[in-house]
Amino acid sequence: MKKYLIVSMIMVGLLIVNEITAQTMEQGKKFICNERFKSAKDVFQKIIAADPNNDEATYWLGQSIIRPDDATPKDLTDAKNLYQSKLNANNSNVLMAGIGHIELIEGKVPDARNHFEAAISLSQGKNIAVLNAIGYANGNFDSKNGDAAYAIEKLKQATQIKKFNDPDVLVNLGDAYRKMGDGGNAIISYQAALNLDPKYARADYRIGKIYQSQGKGQESIYIEHYEKAMASDPSFAPVYANLFTYFYETNVAKASEYFEKWMANSDLDNKTCYYRASLKYAQGLFMEAVNQINECIAVESPNPYPKLFGLKANAYNKLKDSIKTIESYTEYFKHQDADKIVPIDYIDYAMNLLKIPGNEIQAGLLIDKAVGLDSIEANKLIFLKNAAQFFESRKKFKDAADWYNKIITVKKNPSKFDINTTGFNYFKGGAYQQAIDIFTLSSTKFPDDPYAYNMIGKSSWAIDTTMEKGMANAAFGKTIQLSLADTIKYKAQLLNSYKYFVAYYANIMKDKNMAISYVEKALSLEPSDAEANSFKAALLSPKQNTNPGKQPVKKP
Repeated sequence: MKKYLIVSMIMVGLLIVNEITAQTMEQGKKFICNERFKSAKDVFQKIIAADPNNDEATYWLGQSIIRPDDATPKDLTDAKNLYQSKLNANNSNVLMAGIGHIELIEGKVPDARNHFEAAISLSQGKNIAVLNAIGYANGNFDSKNGDAAYAIEKLKQATQIKKFNDPDVLVNLGDAYRKMGDGGNAIISYQAALNLDPKYARADYRIGKIYQSQGKGQESIYIEHYEKAMASDPSFAPVYANLFTYFYETNVAKASEYFEKWMANSDLDNKTCYYRASLKYAQGLFMEAVNQINECIAVESPNPYPKLFGLKANAYNKLKDSIKTIESYTEYFKHQDADKIVPIDYIDYAMNLLKIPGNEIQAGLLIDKAVGLDSIEANKLIFLKNAAQFFESRKKFKDAADWYNKIITVKKNPSKFDINTTGFNYFKGGAYQQAIDIFTLSSTKFPDDPYAYNMIGKSSWAIDTTMEKGMANAAFGKTIQLSLADTIKYKAQLLNSYKYFVAYYANIMKDKNMAISYVEKALSLEPSDAEANSFKAALLSPKQNTNPGKQPVKKP
């Protein structure tokens, strides 16, 4: 009887311990869901200290290390070593999936897939945790090397397992659908998660994010879902972070309100100082922001949060201090991981470099890098146009034309204005053959437009200044032909072409009558044109050595 009582007490004790561990495990997973990675790490380390063979806790400990958006290569190595050390002692399926996740981040895609498939095989495809780990690794938004279709396949497989009841799987499934651009099925998956757990804040938050991505007109819908998420779990930090960002540029007071709620439900770290300084920036208190950033950097030295330098550069840029902006961007690029530097950082850095002579080549490389990194055509065009207009404002027309020419290359359907602006800047920059090439492209795409032919003629004339080769004849002849369709609209092109032929026939062909006929055509369009009248006077003069229109166009 006594022995039975002791055994019973031991079993009860184990049940209590297991229940406490389960509760603690859920708390740790919730911390990860709420992006409180430091708190999660502490929880899982305590579980492992009490139970070194707890593979689930080990998996989640590794996740708490690699999931922060500022995870470093060292963090990846630490997590991988953690998984590998435990895997060597115990052939754990979920840890094998964890190693595959890290290999995916490292770009070792075939190795990752081998580990994923091995984990599925060893668990006979019936382990929800394994399938969920694989689905998340491939389907989350930050997984550059992940296969969203593969994620969907494995996550759907998890939902078919007997007694499935995990909303996290369904939210990960929604994320994978969203990654594929299938917003409809993403919302269905998120709603299915809410059907399992109506208070699963992450699902409402994700639905809100989809509607927010659709832009104006959807605000009432996504704000409603964000409010549901906050009501379901007031400690769910990501929704406060998102609303802080959302109101950051439009309503600083609201942004500040959500910032405080975000911080109250977050693990305070070196990012906190950065965001407090960013609020100063949002209020337009740029010098105060700089001062606060300097304090943050001093306190966090020698490893301050890299974004502090980027924010400092932005503040100095607003203060129109190019030297300080460049210095701050130099520090930012030194401290920040290359894959976390966004295109606009390269652009702002480049545009400030351009303000200081001698930096044109470096600035150009940075602009090209930004264009290469940005996936949105409209952004690429803005970057290129800013560069072109900068050189144009400095009267460096050839350089401006080179950047306008890149717009033609990047833009799917360049307009007549795009092409002609490029050609005109080449013309003003004295790059006449390049101007001819661009205006020839324009005349091919828009064959009824006399402007392009007129500019081919002017560029050719600038090369063949003596007109002896007649390089401009065909282009000016075509200009006249097309311009006659609307002599008012194309008056300038007609006048220019007529004057060319006045000079050509008078000076090259020695055909005075033809020259006079073109003068009369010019004067019929504009009787008061001083240049045409002077040509006519010269042609009618008894002096034979007069050469009207010898150089009617000047090189720019």
